[in-house]
Amino acid sequence: MTIAVTGATGQLGRLVIAALKQRVAIDDIVALARSPDKAGKLGVSVRPFDYATPDGLADALSGIGTLLLISSSEVGERSAQHRNVIAAAKQAGVGRIVYTSLLHADTSSLDLAVEHRDTEAALAASGIPVTLLRNGWYTENYTGAIPGALAVGALIGSAGQGRISSASRADYAEAAAIAASVPDHVGKTYELAGDHGWTLADLAAEVTRQTGREIAYDDLPPNDYAHRLQDAGLPAEVAQAIAGYDVAASKGALFDDGRQLSRLIGRPTTPLADAVRASLA
Repeated sequence: MTIAVTGATGQLGRLVIAALKQRVAIDDIVALARSPDKAGKLGVSVRPFDYATPDGLADALSGIGTLLLISSSEVGERSAQHRNVIAAAKQAGVGRIVYTSLLHADTSSLDLAVEHRDTEAALAASGIPVTLLRNGWYTENYTGAIPGALAVGALIGSAGQGRISSASRADYAEAAAIAASVPDHVGKTYELAGDHGWTLADLAAEVTRQTGREIAYDDLPPNDYAHRLQDAGLPAEVAQAIAGYDVAASKGALFDDGRQLSRLIGRPTTPLADAVRASLA
């Protein structure tokens, strides 16, 4: 069974390819990449693949048994791009699609959920057997802010006391590799999140513990947070979106205590302390 991975040169895609190489024969893995020249070090077969260019997608999926559709990084374009891929998969006779969706996509208040719901509906309508991996937040989304917090002595956000059940990219990549390589997961939907929820205040406290420097969590009104992000160089639209994610987190949108991810990968998810340590290293 040949497994193809879209977005194979991305941060998640590269980790998925590495995880798959531990589970299946290298000849059974195909990396799909918009820029194949960036995939040379993956060590597997590479085919050109651009979500936004329907022509040629079906040819790229020829002979593929399972397609891991890693959601596009182009927010606002995802629905159309994913529909291109699904149509091509049907034309090529792909046997199953594994899709990286969003935690509680069917009920989530996050703006991001709309395109994931649309994609899930398109998958259901396609008639192709599907496995849905509804991924929670990456811990790296937050540990990336640690250098800035150390520079100013505070971690800022608008998440209040909302608990975030994040996991590392490597955790989600391992789950994707397992779901794609084991037929038992056909037709299943997994709500994937970290074992232990934490708040931004907890993150600040962990940075304080590991560095010996007092880092506070400064909870800001969303508009103030967005303006601070803009001052740091982010585009206004991106800054507003990030502040909105924090507001959703304050209302529980990023929390899940079902531990489906750790059960799927057969080990505990990466603890926050380990993620902070890796970031500081």
